[in-house]
Amino acid sequence: MSSNMLLYVIYGVGGIFVFIVVAFLVLNKKMGKSDYQKIKKLRKGTESDRFSSEIMYQKIYITFSKIPFLKSYLLKLRRRLEIINVDDEYATRRDSAKILSKTLIILIPIMTASIILAHTNYLLLSIILIFEIFMMDSFIDGMVDKIDNTLLKEQLDFFAEIRHAYHEFNMVEEAIYQISQDDEKNISKQGEKIYEVLISNDPEMELEKYYDIAPNPYLKEFAGVSYLTKEFGDRKVDKSSLYLKNVNNITEEMQIEILKRDKIDYVFQSLSIISIVPVLGLEPLKNWSVDNFSFTQNFYCGKGGMLVQILVILLTVICYLLLRKIKNNGSTDKSTQNTENPWQAKVYKNPIGKRIVDLFIPKKGTKDFIKVQKLLKDSASKLKMEWLYVNRITIAILTFLISIFLFVELHITSINWIYTEPTTDYDIMGGVTGSELQEAMAKTESDNKFLDMFRGNTKTTVQDIQKAMERSKDYADSDEEEIETSAKRVYDKLQKVNKEYLGWFEVLLAVVFMIVAYMAPIWIMYFQLKMRQMEMEDEVMQFQTIILMLMRIERVNVEIILEWLERYANIFKEPISRCVNNYEAGAWEALEELKNATNYQQFIRIVESLQAAVEKIPIRDAFDELDSERDYYQAKRRESNDRLIAKKARIGKLIGFTPMVVMFVGYLIVPLVVIGLTSMTSSMASLQ
Repeated sequence: MSSNMLLYVIYGVGGIFVFIVVAFLVLNKKMGKSDYQKIKKLRKGTESDRFSSEIMYQKIYITFSKIPFLKSYLLKLRRRLEIINVDDEYATRRDSAKILSKTLIILIPIMTASIILAHTNYLLLSIILIFEIFMMDSFIDGMVDKIDNTLLKEQLDFFAEIRHAYHEFNMVEEAIYQISQDDEKNISKQGEKIYEVLISNDPEMELEKYYDIAPNPYLKEFAGVSYLTKEFGDRKVDKSSLYLKNVNNITEEMQIEILKRDKIDYVFQSLSIISIVPVLGLEPLKNWSVDNFSFTQNFYCGKGGMLVQILVILLTVICYLLLRKIKNNGSTDKSTQNTENPWQAKVYKNPIGKRIVDLFIPKKGTKDFIKVQKLLKDSASKLKMEWLYVNRITIAILTFLISIFLFVELHITSINWIYTEPTTDYDIMGGVTGSELQEAMAKTESDNKFLDMFRGNTKTTVQDIQKAMERSKDYADSDEEEIETSAKRVYDKLQKVNKEYLGWFEVLLAVVFMIVAYMAPIWIMYFQLKMRQMEMEDEVMQFQTIILMLMRIERVNVEIILEWLERYANIFKEPISRCVNNYEAGAWEALEELKNATNYQQFIRIVESLQAAVEKIPIRDAFDELDSERDYYQAKRRESNDRLIAKKARIGKLIGFTPMVVMFVGYLIVPLVVIGLTSMTSSMASLQ
């Protein structure tokens, strides 16, 4: 009975298995013929690969945002990219992570090379590493400038397509909308933003908001001209559309700017590297010189070599900063500092800090106060008076402390070299090797015992050292003459060691350095002012282009022109803003004040033409020469840019090659010549 039951169970399980197999085959056949397979294919088509660079950069962004040091750089970077990637958080994060990743890929090998080349000199290594961390800003600026330049080049194609679309639709907003549908380009996002401004309920207010976030002045001009054309309508000038003429003028301005930026980038692309190379070449140059000319070892391992190292590093930092200032091509605003509550404001809010800073700030109304205030405005500094003096005091204190530290370190270096220098007589013919070196180091170790014994005692005589040597086991087998020679040698070393202490002259020198550092922010602002003055002619010519676009538009008056000039002004922004504020109280008087606020003749001519347009003649007639001499002004603009670039190139080359020259002259040629002649003279005297 039990056997039959077992047989039935086996047959039942087998039957169920066969049924499942048959059912699977039937269902699989039906599903292959149904829409299931199509849905599966569609789903597979929408699935992304396991590796995606887009997703990777998003994850990298999150990782960087959690690392304290990298987080600050990431936030600075995204503040600049937010302007280009309008309302696109995904693109902002992607570009931020991409740029920072590339920067680290470049910087990490340089840091590794620095560690390998200068691992024996901890002071030099630490300074180089700090400087290389500082270089991150430069790498980031370069990559953001590249994105900004790409956007500027995209605008050329964008405006060309706008002209064709405007011919087709004859509506500004419709033309911008049609051309802005290409989502792959950054310029399309800007076009969509301008379109939203034009169709908004309050386009004038939205336009002002867009002016604050526009990545470059040319998009501001385009948005403004598009708004005026939409509001006041287009008109024919010389059988051509005034709107298209203005777009063409903006295009010509961009072409000139692109050429200018390309030339500046070409001129300065190698100067930054040239200014950095000396820092990385100090240690290899030292090793080469010591290996080939052993008589220079005293210099490189002593105080003199360290001083030249510090000088070269300091010059490199200064020259690198100045090159960045000169190279500034006017792309996306590089100021990413917190202007609402920076660390300077926090220091000044502290009662003790405020009391100290107020001691240095000139009293309001005095000549010094007015002078510094004017300098802040003229140099386009975003610092407040209080923040400037917080910077000056902080830099001065740090400079003093670092100077004292370096002086102490110089003395320590000199003492260490006395304790480690092989004790032997070698000259220009070469150093010691093998057994001679071992013997020399044995003498050094023996001398060090007596140095430690008498160190700090300024009343020690040669006889005292000689008596100590006679009692020592090291000189048990030496005769009196050998002991006397060794005692004189140790006495000379002892005199050098006892003189290595921080003296009043070094403290005084540290105070001088502190004063120089205190004045450095003021000198930097004067340098910025000088650079801005070099750009003055270029800005005036941009004003001429703006006036040329506005003067033929109906209902445009002098006040509207002044508002436009204020919007795009940089160097002349302060006096123009003051003129706009005072315009309602008296147009002629406000313009007269504006004319007296500057001594630049070309800008004065523009103001005089505006004065004529206030009461006497129409704006079109006041600036009639701008239209008739358009080609002349364009050629003059290009020639002015060439002169500006040539001048910047001369200054840049002078500054960029300075560290290299100082390194070769002060760190190689001078030691070889001076020490070589000294050693040769000493050797000849010994032979005689």
